[in-house]
Amino acid sequence: MDVVFLLLLCLLTLPWFVTCCFVPFCFLPIFQLFIYLFISSLVFFIGGFGSHLESVSRVEGDYLCAREVLRAIPVLQKAYGDSLHKVLHVGPDTCYVVSKFLKEEETEAWGIEPYDVEDADGNCKALILKGIVRMADIKFPLPYRPKSFSLVIVSDALDFLSPRYLNKTLPDLARVSADGIVIFTGFPDNQKAKVADVSKMGRAAKMRSSSWWVRFFLSINLEENETASKKFAQASTKSSYISNCQIFHLKSLH
Repeated sequence: MDVVFLLLLCLLTLPWFVTCCFVPFCFLPIFQLFIYLFISSLVFFIGGFGSHLESVSRVEGDYLCAREVLRAIPVLQKAYGDSLHKVLHVGPDTCYVVSKFLKEEETEAWGIEPYDVEDADGNCKALILKGIVRMADIKFPLPYRPKSFSLVIVSDALDFLSPRYLNKTLPDLARVSADGIVIFTGFPDNQKAKVADVSKMGRAAKMRSSSWWVRFFLSINLEENETASKKFAQASTKSSYISNCQIFHLKSLH
């Protein structure tokens, strides 16, 4: 921003020097009007571009697996088919994920935002007012009946929970899903994903290995959805999709 300020300062002072030295007096008003319009356009462009970067950084920088959910939607559609018509997304940046799902044909989507959304944009606030996105602490039972959704997709949120709370949260996610759960979680060596706002999340993210997750799923009687896993792997290969997060496909509790 300092560079931009200096650039604007030069553009503001340079015209007066040029007009005094080189521009004939009769053309002075026209030249000054041109410079004014040019500077106004430049300021507008810089401001708009900065706002765009700020909105994109939420989903592309802070929470890596929320971005992966967006990238994986075409693959999920091929793997789950009709099971993707009524989706619940749970995790930070759920407004962005839900908005993307709502643009897909024949897809209904809801979201659970487990953390503070004071800095939410207008679109997110509108989704909250409509009841499409809810703010809820996922350490406690979700406010939904059993099998309320065909598929539950979770990203990033579980990385901030200790095993004590995972013991309760994961079975509850399985309870509200009819056809399964898809979990996007960070890799242990992903240093960027470990950066967390502890004051907001309550604790730093803990990235666990795939073997740890598999053992944990077995300990709470959650089984792998082998059919969905194979279809997802096949669709990923055909579309050359490579995830930056670990992805687990689990069966629902029936």
